Amino acid sequence: MNSFGRIFRVQIFGESHGDGVGVVIDGCPAGLDIPVEDFLPDMERRKGGTQKGATPRKEDDIPIFRSGNFNGKTTGFPIMIFFENKNTRSGDYEKQRSFPRPGHADFVAHKKFGGFEDYRGGGHFSARLTTGLVGAGVIAKKLLKGITVEARVTEIAGETDLEKGLQKGIDAKDSVGGIIECRVNGLPLGLGEPHFDSVESLLAHAMFAIPAVKGVEFGSGFAAAKMFGSQHNDAIENMDGKTTTNHAGGIVGGITNGNELVFRIAVKPTASTPKQQHSLNWETGQVEDFSVKGRHDLCVALRAPVIVEAATAIVLADLMMQEQKVPRIV
Repeated sequence: MNSFGRIFRVQIFGESHGDGVGVVIDGCPAGLDIPVEDFLPDMERRKGGTQKGATPRKEDDIPIFRSGNFNGKTTGFPIMIFFENKNTRSGDYEKQRSFPRPGHADFVAHKKFGGFEDYRGGGHFSARLTTGLVGAGVIAKKLLKGITVEARVTEIAGETDLEKGLQKGIDAKDSVGGIIECRVNGLPLGLGEPHFDSVESLLAHAMFAIPAVKGVEFGSGFAAAKMFGSQHNDAIENMDGKTTTNHAGGIVGGITNGNELVFRIAVKPTASTPKQQHSLNWETGQVEDFSVKGRHDLCVALRAPVIVEAATAIVLADLMMQEQKVPRIV
């Protein structure tokens, strides 16, 4: 339910306003260096409060190892990493509890879990849970020697000029979405399987585990539907599988072909918007006006590139281990 992967397996846990959030990683090889300092750059990239358009909530996000780490190296046993929640304002959610927020999981969570769910800050549905995902991604990236995973925001509110896109949201006093592109270089040919365990299937599965992701496309993506087959086909140049074009995005038949892996995700506008909305008050049974209070992102896509990288690295590390390309002892 809350775990992913076959050999390199991760399980995230926690709630937005609980004691903390974290991740349990099983299957990690022994002997890998994991000093706390190596986690800080990616944890910093994920944080709010440090860039225009991000939530002012700021947590330290220093990884606390509860198991699987001895003398700064992995032991080969399950690794548990915990991140404390210190900067919460739960009162913001008590005041608006009568309104299940549109675009949030409040209504479905209440129905599915019978009202026992922790609703503060979105509880287990919160993007705060991606903290553990990024922590696992740091370790996964370490296993992908010679392979680079890089994601960046390419569009905000329909604008390739990111500042202009953010300003659209500021002027409208509303939230905006964005597009993130991820590129992976150095992958070997032959990762993945046809059909259910195709590289696209696994990456898409992982991407949709990131809150606010509403679409994934590989290579030319949806633009391929407008092309002729002769245009979309990637001609092979040599015995290494290098192609003249890369409309497939580095994956053919569900299997990596040795070229650059390229995909993009669509991130919806932040559901929490200060704009007044007209929605159900489940205490009165009436539809009424209200606005969401609290600290929220203008554009949640801004903090997502490092999360996309982490989820991608987790998938690829697992696939590399399945192909025995990562040793049991590093």
